[in-house]
This record gives sequence, C-alpha cells and structure tokens, in this order.
Amino acid sequence: MLNFTPPTLQFFADLSVQVDRPQEVGATVHGQRRVIPILGGEVQGQGWSARVLPGGADFQLILNPRMAELDARYVIETDGGDLIFVQNRAVRTAAPEVMARLIRGEPVDPAEVYFRCSPSFETASPSLAWISERLFVGTGARQPDRVVMRFFEVM
Repeated sequence: MLNFTPPTLQFFADLSVQVDRPQEVGATVHGQRRVIPILGGEVQGQGWSARVLPGGADFQLILNPRMAELDARYVIETDGGDLIFVQNRAVRTAAPEVMARLIRGEPVDPAEVYFRCSPSFETASPSLAWISERLFVGTGARQPDRVVMRFFEVM
C-alpha cells in the first residue's frame, strides 16, 4: 500500500467583493433563484494584488431554509495588467433564522454560517498559467454590501 501524505493548504489570496442588491428571480423548478451583481473589489495575495472588475455576478440557488448553492463568476485584473477569470462555487448553510437574515441583507456573525468554496481560475497570462493547474479551496463571510473570502492552494 502506498503511503500518501495528506494535502496541506497554502494561503493564496484575500478577496473583498462589493455586491449590489439581489435580483430576485423567484421560485423556480430548482429552488429560489437570485442573481447578485458584482460591482468591484480588491484582492490581496502574498506579494501581489489585483482588483475585481465590475460586471460579474453571483448566481444563487436557495435550496431550502438552511442551504444555498452559490456560483460566482467574475474577472480580476492584477496590478501587472493580467486578467484572470474566476469561477467560485460555494455552499452556504446555517440555521433557518440565520439564513433568513442573510437573505434580507442583515449583518450576521460569520461563526454562525458554514461558507466554503472551491474557486477555479483561467488566464491567458503565461506567468500565471500555473493557477489553472491547481486546486483551491476557501472560506468566506457575507456582509451587507460585500463578500469577503480567503482562498488557499491545496498542496
């Protein structure tokens, strides 16, 4: 039997993504559908920084009073001018009363919410091509006007 070393996590970046008011699509065949426009934001990595460009969105599906599936898609631009497409899938769960406060846009203690994500990246930049060849995970918190996240590379 092979002796596998468990993966470890290495810090990749902190993100602060500014969001607009939700567009409530309503109850669909799959659940309560919402679209949250992305207005911009900041990214800070180890020795690098970037900005979140306006125009992306977080496509949310509220499955039940406890759980939402999130699928955010947006572009970041590094200080060097490189563009990176981000697709970040997430699961957010909490007690029904906590989720209801989140959906209404009220402040919620992040300790009351399970918010885990798996971002993936695409870029045409040769120097950043490696980010398309790695797995990343993260954790986040929803604030009334933004989502803050910390991403880690799975080593």
